[in-house]
Amino acid sequence: MSPEKLAYMANQIGKFFAHQPHDKAVAAITDHLQKFWDPRMRGTITQHLADVQLDPSVREAVEQLREPRQE
Repeated sequence: MSPEKLAYMANQIGKFFAHQPHDKAVAAITDHLQKFWDPRMRGTITQHLADVQLDPSVREAVEQLREPRQE
């Protein structure tokens, strides 16, 4: 899937959580991407982070996908 299509989808997810406070929205977006996006989709959007238009909360969530998860 193209990075632009993934960015569109991620921004749609961000709009769903936009009513929440910033930190909660970022956490919810990150959680959604981890649970419901295929690893290839997450890999593509993180690799092309500099090339796509993302809302600020979504960009922060995608940046967190690059970091190792603390469980």
